Amino acid sequence: MRTITISNEIHEACPNLRVLAIDCQVRNTPSDTTLWHEINAIEEEIRSSVRLEMINKWAPIQATRQAYKKLGKDPNRYRPSAEALRRRVVRSLPLYQVDTLVDLINLVSLQSGYSIGGFDAEKINGDLRLGVGQEGELYHGIGRGVLNISGLPVYRDQIGGIGTPTSDEERTKIDARTAHLLMLINGYSGIEGLLDAGRYAVTLLRKYAFMDSFEANLIAYGFQESVSL
Repeated sequence: MRTITISNEIHEACPNLRVLAIDCQVRNTPSDTTLWHEINAIEEEIRSSVRLEMINKWAPIQATRQAYKKLGKDPNRYRPSAEALRRRVVRSLPLYQVDTLVDLINLVSLQSGYSIGGFDAEKINGDLRLGVGQEGELYHGIGRGVLNISGLPVYRDQIGGIGTPTSDEERTKIDARTAHLLMLINGYSGIEGLLDAGRYAVTLLRKYAFMDSFEANLIAYGFQESVSL
């Protein structure tokens, strides 16, 4: 697995941040009917038990929002993706069906509250570093056009930004040909619940994406260690 590091600036603002990186060989397919049965069941559960005003108070989402505020970004204008997904569900808006890998990542995010980066690893150039977006930095959010990432946590490779908790970048997005997946589960609230989310993701990958082999690393400021899921 490539090296992933966290900048001093992110560490100072978000000292509890832990990232779980899952690197695996996969086979992507069009949206899977059985997977969508699982997604629909989670949607119904959320609609029956969650009120709109509760969403941003859930620990994983609240911690991501606090990270935005500390870095100078308004989380009400640039919502973390996990929050945006839950809001759609509670408001009875349909979720987008994209493909198996993207749908699967959205399910893990819905279930766990973590904003998750999902990338075609073959499109990433070199190692990754998590820093802070700069004013005027060019970034094309998937389906969003040019996105102002100033003040957002942003993963960069040797070319530029590839992922924020609000939206991933067009350049490294998953598509029908993706065979090598890098999934980054961002735990701004710390370690609690993060490995459970990783185990859930691996279970879904084995079930729906024909995962051949995988490596999982837990990443924090100053270290990256292999973990068993």
